[in-house]
Amino acid sequence: MLSKDQIAQRIAQELQNNWYVNLGIGIPTLIANHVPKDVNVVFQSENGILGMGPFPYEGEEDADLINAGKQTITAMPGAVIFDSATSFAMIRGQHINLTVLGAMEVSDQGDIANWKIPGRMVKGMGGAMDLVASAENIIVAMMHTNKRGQSKLLRQCSLPLTGVKCVKKVVTNLAVLDITDKGFKLLERAPGVTVEEIEKATAGRLIVEGDIPEMEL
Repeated sequence: MLSKDQIAQRIAQELQNNWYVNLGIGIPTLIANHVPKDVNVVFQSENGILGMGPFPYEGEEDADLINAGKQTITAMPGAVIFDSATSFAMIRGQHINLTVLGAMEVSDQGDIANWKIPGRMVKGMGGAMDLVASAENIIVAMMHTNKRGQSKLLRQCSLPLTGVKCVKKVVTNLAVLDITDKGFKLLERAPGVTVEEIEKATAGRLIVEGDIPEMEL
């Protein structure tokens, strides 16, 4: 199974030249550490920075430079900092080419639940609903099952939805899957993980066609 850092490393392979990319809280923030050397992308954080760089080395942190998850970050040459109104104008104006989000649940129709568990205190949904309503290309980075071993890739989400039929691809610690009209289509499996293990861990509809290759990291 992949580590969270390896999930981010695999998603970094999806980046394309000159894209503007929004990285959500959690696993997605690690993607900035794995950008291929021949790819030029600009990362946006919804709290108001365009040109976000990788995490700083220990001892080089600047407490005034943070991402939406309040983690210290670096800024690339030419980076700009602005207010939330400008940040969400970029998002709502569909100027972001790719959005990568974490999730608690994803359905095989592309629904995503990533902001609330009933009965638990939350500060709010943050910018997630703006992102899923505006973005045309959404990849979810998540663990395939919860701590109890129950699938988080479902026929229907049980938690309050953030967005409906908006997710295009899911990368988990077990697999890479596309969202299609017929359910999750298995594209790649994590090194050492069998198709049978992925089938057992997936509660939603799963399409398996032909030999499924292992991910290359």
